[in-house]
Formats: sequence, structure tokens, C-alpha cells
Amino acid sequence: MSVTASLDTQPDEPASPPDGGRFAAPEKPFWRLLIRGAMFLAVTLGIYRFWLATDVRRFLWSHTEIAGDGLEYIGTARELLLGFLIAVALLVPINVMFFLAAFSRGLLGQVAGTLALAVLALFGQFAVYRARRYRLTRTVYRGIRFHQTGSAWRYAICALFWWAMIGVTLGLAYPFAQASLERFKLRNTHYGNLQGHFVGSGTRLFFRGVLLWIVVVVPFVIGMMAAIGEVDWGALAEAIKRGGDDLASRIESTNVGAAVSVAVIGVTWSITAAALLYPVFQAMVLRWWISGLRFGALTVASRLHTGAVYALYLRFMWISLLAGVTIGIAAAIGFALAALVGMAFGEGIATQAFASAILIGSYVAVALAYSTIYQATVRLRLWKLSAETLELSGLEALDKVKAAGVASSALGEGLADALNVGGI
Repeated sequence: MSVTASLDTQPDEPASPPDGGRFAAPEKPFWRLLIRGAMFLAVTLGIYRFWLATDVRRFLWSHTEIAGDGLEYIGTARELLLGFLIAVALLVPINVMFFLAAFSRGLLGQVAGTLALAVLALFGQFAVYRARRYRLTRTVYRGIRFHQTGSAWRYAICALFWWAMIGVTLGLAYPFAQASLERFKLRNTHYGNLQGHFVGSGTRLFFRGVLLWIVVVVPFVIGMMAAIGEVDWGALAEAIKRGGDDLASRIESTNVGAAVSVAVIGVTWSITAAALLYPVFQAMVLRWWISGLRFGALTVASRLHTGAVYALYLRFMWISLLAGVTIGIAAAIGFALAALVGMAFGEGIATQAFASAILIGSYVAVALAYSTIYQATVRLRLWKLSAETLELSGLEALDKVKAAGVASSALGEGLADALNVGGI
């Protein structure tokens, strides 16, 4: 359905602002698209995901308006499938090589696992950049496509460096990492012949989020340090060295139990705080990112409210709870039937196969159900909120844009899919 047709069927909605965005689509068609896609995923053992991803993108793009003009997604499922097959053909020999290296003697066998992790992480970041290039070249606005230049390998190396810094600093480097990587991506992003750039400040994001870091990370660090300090490590080493039947009691005398309790308290606090504050973090980062986008003289700002992000996560939770109860009841009925079959016909191969089928089916149903609910309640609404809270200025810069750039291959998307680092 075209954007115009969608607008005609919803006369009660306000008109698109000339300097903002709008998402002109009801939720029910998206739910139907996802539910149908989940069924086909189960039947095709996941192969249908290329068609589902294409349908989802076309839905989101085609119903999104920016300054009164709609987006268009021109990618195809066939491209995604071919990109995935090529990526698998490239990754299989690499994985086999590292697998065989792990069994070799000497230094190579010792470092094979670490080296494999580093190489696959590098490939993952390479795939993230190339997948973004593919999606941009399949995105059309006002009849002109976006495109991306720049070296994917250079981006991958920079990304690995920054993720290492994030790990070393326990997350404190995250704002600066995001600012650096977004600047790299945006200065290589073009709308036709109009170059983009990113003006978001890592320092500003740091000071906005440092309180969240203190609440989530500091208790974890304190808990771990207190737990380490609580243990008598000399006595523990001596107890383990001596062994014997009373090993457990001697280990307990080194305050290991108290240390574990302190560590559990710190970890529990951090996990709970992270879960409760994640919508705040997501809203803050998304608002910061959108407000940093620039294309020539075109500037973008966001009015995204944290409360709206909390609302969509609460909706996701109660719908997920309802789905979980429903699937649990269905699984319980299935296992009861399996027990009755076992009582009637004995514990044969057929009965065990029936019970196994119920167990596997329950797992698949839970995975597909929660994925569907997440996409329909969180991803869709977050996309809608992002579009409808946009504020644009300098739109006249778009009037002089000329077409430029060529379509990119889907290899990056295939690698991202194979390495499980793909995005929308």
C-alpha cells in the first residue's frame, strides 16, 4: 500500500508536519505480517527469515514520512538469501581452519580459540558496516537513494578498539566510542550527492549517563571488591592443597560463604537496576543520536520522551506474560497427553518421540512468540516514536540534491546474519 493510500484510509490522524516526521500505519497489519512470518519460519526451519526481514523493512519504510515525503525500501529477499549463502561459503572454511588449529600442539593450539574469537569479532564489525551500506543503498527518499562510502575494515578495527576500551573501563568509554563510530559512519553516508556528518558530543552523552553508570556499575564493583577482600586467600589455598574429608568445612572457614553472599547482593542490585533503567538509557542515547544527525545544512532534533519508552516496554512485558501463560498451559496439556500415551502404550520410541516433539515445539513457540511480540510492541513503537518526535530545519538543502551512488551487494547483510550481528 502506498503512503498516500494509507493516509486516505486514516482521516482522523493529524496531517504530517512540514518540518517533522510521521508514521502512518496501524499496528494490526504489522501483527498479521509478523504472525504469518513466524508460522512460515517454523515450517521452513528459519529459511523464510529473508522474506520476513524484507517485508518488515518495506512496511516500516513505506509508512514513514519525513517532511511530508515517504521512504521506500527496494531490497529483495533474494538478495538477502544470496548474500547469506556467499557468507556461509566464506565462513565455513575459516571456522574449519580454527577448529583444526585448536587440536594442534604448541603455541598455535593454545591461542587458536582466542584468535578465532578476535577474527570473528573483526568479521562481525565488518559485517555491521557493510550491512548498513546495503540498507542505505536500498533506501530511497524523494526518488534519490542513500549510499555509503568508507572502508569497512577500518571501521571494524576502530570498533574493536572502542569495544575493548568499553570493557576495560567497565562502560565509561561507551559515550566516546559511540560518538567516534557515528562520526565515522555519518561522514561516509550520503543522500545522493549530499554528505552527512554527526555532531553528537561524547562528553555530553557521558555526563548525561554517568549517574546511570554509578547506579548500575558501582554497586557491582564494590560488591566484587568486598567479596575478594572478605576471603582469606592464603587459608583457602592451604585448604585446597591439603584436601581431605573436611575440605568443605575448612573452605567455609575462609569466609567464602560470606564473600559469595556479598557478590550475589552486588550482582542482583546491578541486574535489577540495569533492567529498570534501560528505557532511560535507550531514550537518552536515541535522542542524542537523532539530534546529532546532519546532512549539509539540514539539521535534525528529537523530542523523544523517556516516559513513552517506558510505556512500550511495560506493554511488551504484559503481553509477553500473557503469551507465556498461554504457551505454558498448552505445553502442560501436551505433556499430560504424552503421559497418557505412555501409560496406554508403554514407554516406547513413539512415546519418547511424542514427548520430545512437544518439548521442541514449546521451545520454538516461545522463541517465535517473544520475537514477534518484541518486534510488534517495542521495535515498531520505538520506530514510530522516533519518526513522530523529529524536528527538521534547513529542509531547503534537500531541494538541490542530485542522484549519486550505486547499489551495494548483500554480502554484508549475509555476514551479519550468519554472525548474528544483523540489525533491522
